[in-house]
Amino acid sequence: MTRHDADRLRAVVDTAVDGIILIDESGSIIMFNPACERLFGYGAGEVAGKNVKMLMPSSFRDGHDQYISNYLTTGRKKIIGIGRQVQGLRRDGSTFPMELSVGEHKEDGRRVFVGIIHDVTARTAAEARLEQAQKMESIGQLSGGIAHDFNNLLTVIVGNAETLSLKLSQQPELRQLSDAIFAAGERGAELTQRLLAFGRRQVLQPVAIDSRELLGELGWLLRRALRDDIKLVSDMPEDLPWILADRAQLESAMLNLALNAQDAMPRGGEVNVSGRVSSLNVDGVVAGDYVEIAVSDTGEGMSPDVAMRAFEPFFTTKAFGKGSGLGLSMVYGFVRQSNGHVSIESAPGVGTTVRVFLPIATGDPVVARVSKDHVAEIAPKGNETILVVEDDPHVRTHVVGLLGRLGYVVLTAESGDEALRHLADGARVDLLFTDMVMPGMSGWELARRARALMPRLRVLYTSGYPVDTIDGAGNGAADADILLKPYRKSVLAQRLRRALEETEKD
Repeated sequence: MTRHDADRLRAVVDTAVDGIILIDESGSIIMFNPACERLFGYGAGEVAGKNVKMLMPSSFRDGHDQYISNYLTTGRKKIIGIGRQVQGLRRDGSTFPMELSVGEHKEDGRRVFVGIIHDVTARTAAEARLEQAQKMESIGQLSGGIAHDFNNLLTVIVGNAETLSLKLSQQPELRQLSDAIFAAGERGAELTQRLLAFGRRQVLQPVAIDSRELLGELGWLLRRALRDDIKLVSDMPEDLPWILADRAQLESAMLNLALNAQDAMPRGGEVNVSGRVSSLNVDGVVAGDYVEIAVSDTGEGMSPDVAMRAFEPFFTTKAFGKGSGLGLSMVYGFVRQSNGHVSIESAPGVGTTVRVFLPIATGDPVVARVSKDHVAEIAPKGNETILVVEDDPHVRTHVVGLLGRLGYVVLTAESGDEALRHLADGARVDLLFTDMVMPGMSGWELARRARALMPRLRVLYTSGYPVDTIDGAGNGAADADILLKPYRKSVLAQRLRRALEETEKD
């Protein structure tokens, strides 16, 4: 090789982005390019002549000696010419994933091995994030389906318990039992809402919120919810922008985070709630500025494995009966459905910080399409004809009984096709009360085809799986009248009257 060729090769080696290292048959380092210096934290002079094993974690060192020994003895290539992923050991003791490709050539009759090292830390982290995101999405779909089925069951349980309570008004002991069933059913409904929140299947009502004012108001509640040995500290800038989110869900999320922080500090400590504007550029959300609300504690902290699973529903490190494992999963689902991002930083003995990033409110905020029901306990009656379409036989029987006691004439169908046959046969119906999630024809498609036969037909939808009522509804979803399961008799009665009275005004 001429001097000119050698200089050219040295220029290539010195400017290469990837690390290039040369070792002899004994494993001693002959060359260590600048990229290797940056990767491992050693200068070339510090490693020259030393065994390459100093750059490997202990778990890889024995294997390295065996590979070289086997190759020199048998000529069988297990590494040479074959790229593989291994771990590198930096000067500071930290490790990093790298792709290693090994080649060989001979100098003065002796073998020299050339290693090309590519740092794959960023790629490995991205793959881990993608795998976790896919896992969370799968769990979310499963939890949403479970919540839908549970809401059907709870509709029957809550509804019948409510009816029993009314009938047992003169028998206090039995009334107490029915009230207990009713209360347990409503608690079950709260848990399914948390499942829907995690799966991003809940119906949100995003509005512009002064986050500083909201968290100031929450401070009063949190100070009374937290133990006396927990100090609450708040740091909210005066000019913190307004955010776009569901106020009730944000309040619930902040309360969950504070109570989780308290649980991590059994001997007392500090909960710090702070806010700022942060630029965000992560997978799954639009890059830009967000309002970041961070809730930190000085508690026991979590290992990396536990922190990775902290947002999964039903995952908890608390003792049996001390928690459902749905608090953080609800926060995760609410934030992601709000087009935001949530992250967790924790280390054993250091504490935990959960960062919630929510969109900044700009212009006129869009109010949710489906409003919550805050109605009195009055159950108005009627005498119109209602076509009930529900594939679950238990729910269908329960609804027919409710409507009969409210004075309505009831027709039933267990599918969209059967409902359309009723209408095609001349049934005169004042209102269609249909489930949205059914095998075959959806409630939305049924309503569209039913209105082709009866243009003035009013429709009240119901579902235990709110996302289907929105995403599957097409461009008319914004006007859909949706009653979420489980519901109380009074809520059903008032929603029916509202829909029917709108018919009369037309």
